[in-house]
Amino acid sequence: MRYALPILAALALGACQPQTPDGQPAQPPADAPPAEAAAPSAPATAELPDAFKGDLHVVGTEPFWSAQVRETQITFTQMDAAAPATGPNNGATMQEGKAVWETLAGGKPLKITLTQQPGCSDGMSDLKFPLAAQVVYDGKTFTGCASKESERPREGVAP
Repeated sequence: MRYALPILAALALGACQPQTPDGQPAQPPADAPPAEAAAPSAPATAELPDAFKGDLHVVGTEPFWSAQVRETQITFTQMDAAAPATGPNNGATMQEGKAVWETLAGGKPLKITLTQQPGCSDGMSDLKFPLAAQVVYDGKTFTGCASKESERPREGVAP
């Protein structure tokens, strides 16, 4: 029993972090193994420009298709499909100046990439859109144009 107290004190002191006389943590000994470097932090996601915020309308031709980007979901519609493919909107990321949304829609991968390109033409009408679009759905690529739903170009209405 008389040895128990000194042994417990030695164990307790051994668990303490070394300190300098002023109470700050002491530097590790020169022969101590190097501390593991902190994992690099993930790159900061660039702020989404206003052009890509809000409800978006995306459209293309040959074949006719469209997509709607809403706050909580994304819908992709093909003219020859039985039903639209819908998936959750997980938010966009900026990649090399382009806004990119990725989700599973109808159980298949869907990626929508929008680029600011004033005067984008859908190839069939005289309408001019502020954004160019590329949609990849289930491995197939579609190109077209896009705009905010509230700024959607309309036939016979000047921009």
